[in-house]
Formats: sequence, structure tokens, C-alpha cells
Amino acid sequence: MDSLRIGVLALQGDVREHVAALHDAGVATVAVRRPEDLDGIDGLVLPGGESTTMGKLAHSFGVLEPLQAAVAAGLPFYGSCAGMILLAREVLDGKAGQPLVGGLDIAVRRNAFGRQVASFEAAVDVRGVVGGPVSGVFIRAPWVESVGDDVEVLAEHAGRIVAVRQGDVLATSFHPELTGDRRVHGLFCDIVRRRV
Repeated sequence: MDSLRIGVLALQGDVREHVAALHDAGVATVAVRRPEDLDGIDGLVLPGGESTTMGKLAHSFGVLEPLQAAVAAGLPFYGSCAGMILLAREVLDGKAGQPLVGGLDIAVRRNAFGRQVASFEAAVDVRGVVGGPVSGVFIRAPWVESVGDDVEVLAEHAGRIVAVRQGDVLATSFHPELTGDRRVHGLFCDIVRRRV
């Protein structure tokens, strides 16, 4: 293990899978449920799950505003699926008043690739990830409808944007944590290392 400490928002969703992926990438993890859990971490993962529920729980646990402040202050973030939605500036088909963390100048569409029964796995070429395509697991996945000028598009699938980066904030529509491929987590760890 190196000296990095990466938090994983542990309110709902595939927390355990992200923790395992980060451990495989050689870093220590911290379960983030309360504002004090953010102290001393070098980066933060917002996992897949249900974005509306995660936002409401973050608000209830008093961690939503600290998350917003952390991303605004430059803490590296990575969001997969629901995490991408939480990081967006706009959710085109979200619930009214849906709590968001922000951090990415993107507009996303929830469940854009279809309902649960339409889940699929596909090879995705991700800019910055060496060694060929990664396996992307798409489960009620969003896609990015529009990006701001400072957002780098890292990957597309079926003509839709599925991975983006803005500064030290990374997001994917798909779930790399559900595969044995740790390269997307490795990319995020490299982003974090350059900050510390």
C-alpha cells in the first residue's frame, strides 16, 4: 500500500466493490458517511447506486455541503454511474430539487441506456488508460448530453459520451469496479498522486 487515502462515499450503492478495486490498486480507503470522514483523505469516489437516494442521504447525514465544498476546493473525485450523475451540473430528467455535488460542467441523462433489464457489458476505449479497451458494465447507465469547454471527453459508446474528466474530477457512465480490470481506478489514483 502507498500512502494515499481515498474515501468512498458509503451511504448507498456498490461501496464494497470500489473499496476492493482501490485496495487492488494499492491504496488505503476510508468509508465516508459524515463530514469528519473527509478529514485527511486525498481523493473521493462516488459509487454507482441510485443517485436520488444517495443525494438525499448525503443531505440527511450532513455530508452534502462538505462534499460540494471539497470538490470546489480541488479534491480529486471519481464518480461511476450514479456518481457521474451526482457530479454533474445538470440532470436533464432528474427529480425536482435532486441534490447534486457538482464539480463537472456536464449535463447528463439518467437511465439513458435503458432500464435494469437492458443492462449490458461492452469494450470501451478510454483515453488515458493504456493496454486496450476496458470492460464497461452499463446498468441503468446515464450518458453525457453536453460538456463545457473545460471538460475532456475520454470515451464514447454507441455515439454517446460515457467518460469525462475536468481537472482532477473523473466520471464514467459504466462500472469498472464490477470487473477485474482496475485500470480506471489506477487512472484515478494517478490523478490523486499528482495532487499530493
